[in-house]
Amino acid sequence: MSDRPLPRLAVLAVTLHEDHALLVRRRNPPDAGLWGYPGGKVRYGETVAEAAIRELREETGVRGEAMGQLGTLDLILRDDLGAVSHHYYLVAIACRWLAGDPVAADDAAAAAWIPFAEVLDQSLALSEDVDTLLHEAIRFAGTEM
Repeated sequence: MSDRPLPRLAVLAVTLHEDHALLVRRRNPPDAGLWGYPGGKVRYGETVAEAAIRELREETGVRGEAMGQLGTLDLILRDDLGAVSHHYYLVAIACRWLAGDPVAADDAAAAAWIPFAEVLDQSLALSEDVDTLLHEAIRFAGTEM
């Protein structure tokens, strides 16, 4: 039996409104200083959809509705010696904006509606796969939202 910690289950709340994506600039590792989707760890007894909506509200003040899963990502980061420093299994949830203007709170240093074009051309310092998830969310929105 290994004494290594298990990967953590976490969510990303991928929220679109008109031609903008709601992004936060991360305050804490991993990805401190980078822009990505609001999100965080799933609590025991909470569904991934519930966690996404909670994290969306906690980090931005925006109210949303979970619409479905966009996909999953493995986030495995290593330190300078090659040892695993962070290991998350991320579930990206498509969310519909219901109300509110983004205000950074909790783990977010900043929160803003970013035009799709700025995300897709990577003109901001982005976490990995933010642009890929935006493509998926736009495709999902065209069929489900």
